[in-house]
Amino acid sequence: MPVTEEFLSFLFNLMSNIPLLLTLAIAPGVAICIYIFTLDRFNREPRRLLVRSFLLGIVSAFIAIALQAILLPAAERLLLPGIVSAAIKAFFIVALTEEWSKYIMVRAYSWPKPEFDEPFDGIVYAVMVSMGFATIENVGYVLMHGVGTALLRMFLSVPAHATFAVLMGYHMGLAKFQPGKKWAYLLRGLTLAIFFHGVFDFFLFLQEHETVTRYVSTGLLTLGAIISFIIALNLSNRAIHAHAELSRETNRDGIS
Repeated sequence: MPVTEEFLSFLFNLMSNIPLLLTLAIAPGVAICIYIFTLDRFNREPRRLLVRSFLLGIVSAFIAIALQAILLPAAERLLLPGIVSAAIKAFFIVALTEEWSKYIMVRAYSWPKPEFDEPFDGIVYAVMVSMGFATIENVGYVLMHGVGTALLRMFLSVPAHATFAVLMGYHMGLAKFQPGKKWAYLLRGLTLAIFFHGVFDFFLFLQEHETVTRYVSTGLLTLGAIISFIIALNLSNRAIHAHAELSRETNRDGIS
């Protein structure tokens, strides 16, 4: 097929916009990492561990992609009704694989470190891993779909990943320092992250099914996703404040 002038123009525009698109894709995750780092005021984690956690988050994205590549075709072959199909995809394929892949990175790398020495650290490391995941995912979406997608995900999808991470990390922090309730807290944190991630995606995936959008507008479905995000954000803010206060009490002698 001959290379058309329109294709060359498209390719030139894409190449010229790549620096802007990459900046828009990477900035939200990095900004959230910096914000969480500043909240860890009393006993900050070594930067090398934070950077490695961020990079492990990128690795976790590829683990999730590999699992989804196996599970999604299998689910599609079931030919389930729209609502059921969206629920399975949202909760048991996307949310489960993504939150589990983030969880194992925190559990395997950060959790055993002696630097993980207070409950707030669970939030810090979980967010770092999650933002590595969200950033590489964001790069893919933004390069494919452009500035509009970058702006939408900047204020919704990337912060949503952070809120799920806070809920998981909060409970991982509790689990680390309450051995008697270790597995209960770990399971609760992972379950909450999967649940809110699944609800968020469920409303978005419903937009792909004409049998649903025939009766419910895409705007209303998007509002459902936003409401679920706001609820998760409220819970994550409470979790941050609870662990920040505990950190303050634990390190009271170090306050200037």
